[in-house]
Amino acid sequence: MPRYKRLLLKLSGEVLAGSAGFGLDVRRVHELAREVAELPRRGVETAIVLGGGNFLRGISAAAREMDRVTADHMGMLATVINALAFQDALERQGVPARVMSAIEMRQVAEPFARRAALQHLEAGRVVLLAGGTSNPFFSTDTAAALRALEIGAELLAKGTRVDGVYDKDPLCFADAVFYPEISYLEVLSRGLGVMDATAVSMCRDNGLPVRVFNLNVPGNILRVAEGEAVGSLIR
Repeated sequence: MPRYKRLLLKLSGEVLAGSAGFGLDVRRVHELAREVAELPRRGVETAIVLGGGNFLRGISAAAREMDRVTADHMGMLATVINALAFQDALERQGVPARVMSAIEMRQVAEPFARRAALQHLEAGRVVLLAGGTSNPFFSTDTAAALRALEIGAELLAKGTRVDGVYDKDPLCFADAVFYPEISYLEVLSRGLGVMDATAVSMCRDNGLPVRVFNLNVPGNILRVAEGEAVGSLIR
């Protein structure tokens, strides 16, 4: 049985790129959608914030020559592309989904409004929250923390390419130390890069636990929803 009634999933854009490392791997998107679809079927009200790194990383060299605000707006638009792709994949699984964007583009997405998002969740729809916060200089991690607090999520579950929180990048360092549980303060004081400092501070100040887990392990999304000790817990 699921432990959480309502949770917010933060999925990195890079994961949607699959092995290509850039753009959308449709097969990978559908694999993830099949896993996510199990949550509303089991009564878990589910919101998702998708990153845009699968597109933005590909233009990062060019973005360095751009105004930071312009580059950040491009990143926000990339999250809308990902959200629309994920919505399509979920609906092919028979699960209703709505894209809500912090940047208004009514032809393709609803504008984000907290009460409307809550109504969708209570009706059993998956809510895909795109467009970041609509403000530059804020990451999608911060957007995920903000939206999780706004909708009253019981957990912020962050899916990544690694098994959880480490003292350094385990993909680069074989001696990286894994933390099954760690405090917000330790994450901040040690400068661990699992989430940006603004997002961690928001979660700390409001007592929102964060579960960091490997999205590439099949079944992990459901295990997190069921309260299993998957990955690392920040609290």
